[in-house]
Amino acid sequence: MTRAYFVSDLHLVSSEDPRTQTFLKFLRSLHAKAQSGTEAPTHLFMVGDVFDLWVGSHEYFVARFREVIEAVRALVRDGVEVHYFEGNHDLHLARYWQNDVGVKVHADAADFELAGKQVRVEHGDLINPDDKGYLFLRKFLRTPAMKTIALELPQAIVRAIGERASRASRDYTSHAKSLPQEQIRALIRSHAQRVGHDFDLIVSGHVHVQDDHEIDLGTRKVRSVNLGSWFDGAKAFVLDDEGARFISI
Repeated sequence: MTRAYFVSDLHLVSSEDPRTQTFLKFLRSLHAKAQSGTEAPTHLFMVGDVFDLWVGSHEYFVARFREVIEAVRALVRDGVEVHYFEGNHDLHLARYWQNDVGVKVHADAADFELAGKQVRVEHGDLINPDDKGYLFLRKFLRTPAMKTIALELPQAIVRAIGERASRASRDYTSHAKSLPQEQIRALIRSHAQRVGHDFDLIVSGHVHVQDDHEIDLGTRKVRSVNLGSWFDGAKAFVLDDEGARFISI
């Protein structure tokens, strides 16, 4: 039995943030289900921008979100397969989240077989191929030099650089996110058509517009789902053997 949960673009800013408290409630509910065996989760996908800023493995971020970390760690101990996709606000995560917490970290898209379906998961920041400024920034932030900076420099410097990069990323992407929602949905669906015919479902985030649309590619039909953001209310997408749907948290 597969029961996979997908969340994206929570943009948690502190332990006191109401969205953080809601996310904690959600994680603890999954832990309770795993412990009881009733509707137990098998997978949790955190599809980027879970935090408004997280860079590397510095204690500043660990201390700021310790309750969230421990709640995720509890799910890993339960045997839940947890995947974290890097976004444009959370970068260079593997040293801490993968090596310490036990989460599988992905810098780019990845494919899974879930509930009898081929599923592609990605943060979604490659949806707009014409967003040249953001695409350059994305590539620059993932260079070996920037990774070394993120992991090795003192955390006060990394925090300052990270906050500047986060603001730059927000500036670059704010124009795309300010487009009419139907135009954004068209970008989401065009991307699903562009990236290939090897999956039944593609799940993404980033653009802060919830969308659920079936695309006829001729040889097969593909379901394209964008998770939206928690600025518009806390929700998750659930895929299990009975189907797939959004739920409110």
